[in-house]
Amino acid sequence: MKEPSSELARQLEDAWEQQRAISSVLRAVARSPGLQSVLDEVVEAARRLCRGENAELYLAEGDLLHLFSHSGAAEIYEYNREHPHPRDHRSVVGRVALSLQPVEIPDVEADAEYTWEAIKTIGNRALLGVPILLDDVLIGAIAVGRRAAGRFSDEEIELVKTFADQAAIAIANARLIDAVERQRTELARFVSPQVADLVSSEEGEKLLAGHRAFITCLFCDLRGFTAFSETAAPEELLELLREYHRSVGELVSRHEGTLEHFAGDGIMVFFNDPLPLERHELHAIRFALAAQERFRELAEKWHKRGIDLGLGIGISSGYATLGRIGFEGRYDYGAVGPATSLASRLSTEAKTGQTLISQRVHAAVEEEVLAEPVGELTLKGFGRPVLAHEVQGLRVAHTTE
Repeated sequence: MKEPSSELARQLEDAWEQQRAISSVLRAVARSPGLQSVLDEVVEAARRLCRGENAELYLAEGDLLHLFSHSGAAEIYEYNREHPHPRDHRSVVGRVALSLQPVEIPDVEADAEYTWEAIKTIGNRALLGVPILLDDVLIGAIAVGRRAAGRFSDEEIELVKTFADQAAIAIANARLIDAVERQRTELARFVSPQVADLVSSEEGEKLLAGHRAFITCLFCDLRGFTAFSETAAPEELLELLREYHRSVGELVSRHEGTLEHFAGDGIMVFFNDPLPLERHELHAIRFALAAQERFRELAEKWHKRGIDLGLGIGISSGYATLGRIGFEGRYDYGAVGPATSLASRLSTEAKTGQTLISQRVHAAVEEEVLAEPVGELTLKGFGRPVLAHEVQGLRVAHTTE
């Protein structure tokens, strides 16, 4: 009676071990800590549960299968890492690639077609290979090796097939994540990164549909650009605009702004949307100071070529309506409201090297920013004069923050 009890206990322990391994792999796939860590978990579980000396996982690239993860003998890992498997009968992985079915080789020494040198050198006798399929397309394979000749049980083959299925899910998830990230990166080349994140998030759809927010809006454009564009060659004009856009545009994400648009020599940036930003008025001022400094460097270089241009900036804050504007096939993320109009008019009013801010912005930053009043300005579209200040710089205590 003791022997059956001992055998039953061993079977139960094996079943528990298998369940724990499968659960561990499933958790790794669900957590998505990274493709490599998931596949390492898969390979280690396959080797351990099949009582193998080594196990490997390969990914298909064209007609070759490249080693991606390994558990066991280091010697075979080094060889197979440097020697991808072709789709042929010389190795168990090659045969799996040809048949798209599990392949078992009970004894490689008795198999005339098996000539893969690494296995014979290490001394593996029994091999099991299982395909990793995604929509019936081979994307890889798992191989398990033992030093003792013999067959793998049906249960062991099913286990490795289960692990191969989980590996396929992990690979599919990783490819999907990579595709989304590539699309987001590509999208961020054409819109602000914050807007790119909105497009790819469920919560962002609500913001894109339209909402109201308190923002700080900044406009800047070039003094003397109209006269220059009337006489400049198109190629020279485009080259100058690219330099200007690149130089100023690089500062947008650095100061946590959202770029609304480039329009010729005009640039519009707003702060505190779609992501909330503390002291957004101060962020806009810091952006303006950095933009003026960069532009001075550009202006000196252009001056040597006989081009005299200046930068004027206007900043205002207030409530605006923000969201998706445009039409099907061509949308932008924009802001509309008095705050945007005032920033635009202040920018137009600003002289070369000047940054004008509205009274509301000045009230929010006067403890950190040095600014001189410029009096009341009569601006187009505004029924009464507007009080404005010219930014001189940051107060000493805030210059290095």
